[in-house]
Amino acid sequence: MVATSKPDDVSGIKRPTHFDILVTPGFVLLELASLVDVLRVANRVCASPPFTFTYRSIRGGPIESSSGATVPTKAVSGQPEAEYLFVIGNSDPDHPDLSLGRIVSDYTYRDAKVFLLSEAASRYIDEQGTDDMATHWENAFFLRERGARFEAKLSIATARGAVVTCAGMGATTDIALAVIGWHISGAAKMTVADIMLHENIRDFSSMQPFSGAMNTSTGDAKLDQCIKLMQDNIEEPLPINRIVDALNLSNRSLERKFRSCFGTTPNGFYREMRLAKANNLLLNTTMSVREIGLACGFPNGFSSVYKRFFGITPFVLRRERRQVSDR
Repeated sequence: MVATSKPDDVSGIKRPTHFDILVTPGFVLLELASLVDVLRVANRVCASPPFTFTYRSIRGGPIESSSGATVPTKAVSGQPEAEYLFVIGNSDPDHPDLSLGRIVSDYTYRDAKVFLLSEAASRYIDEQGTDDMATHWENAFFLRERGARFEAKLSIATARGAVVTCAGMGATTDIALAVIGWHISGAAKMTVADIMLHENIRDFSSMQPFSGAMNTSTGDAKLDQCIKLMQDNIEEPLPINRIVDALNLSNRSLERKFRSCFGTTPNGFYREMRLAKANNLLLNTTMSVREIGLACGFPNGFSSVYKRFFGITPFVLRRERRQVSDR
């Protein structure tokens, strides 16, 4: 799936990627939080916040979740400008607010990607009569009991064109991490997952957990082991030749794995991982810039490396963020 982004504004500054998050009465708070917190943490670890979002509903106003939490929403626009629409599920696939054919078309017509979670996915599958699309396993059984003549998939998500149907619930975190990965580096995405204590990032084709399927973070056990070694050795980075020896791989084999999965070299990924951690410490601790450099494996030249990657020195970034928080 090709990522989308807003065009640069007149000043040449890249605009954040925007998400519309549509909730219906009785929405699942876990699904909303799983998406929003991934966006929030990504904004925290990146030098320039890459994402914005708006809560929406059919008519606007406060909408209450199944657990009693309420969020203020704006009405859905007939001419949406967001790059993504996420529709959060609720406990009633027959709820009239989940009949979203026109809204889905409004977004996809403007090249947005639409993600329908759990009950929203079930309703879409039921109304479209579409085979081979995913929803939560409970909803799949519900559709079957109602005499549906098609089978829903039991993977955590399925993309068909611009519409992605999803299992929802805890797998929403995996979907959100996948989407932000289209806009930020692989190392930054892994940092977000680490902060959220989300150990294994599943891809769309992963089976829902009730099936007992075992998954890995990347789909490649050796690559998982390599990333774990890197994560465990941030302060004193391991030379790549020591990593390949530990994994019983060749340098060329490891490089192919990284280029295939992340589009970068092992050294490039390792450096980005350390810089992502440094950025997180810079924005969220009172450690000095030198202490942060040492903690992330940059005993010398940290400010220069940071500026080459993020386009700003750590001192200037910290000052600008402090000025924003003081307003």
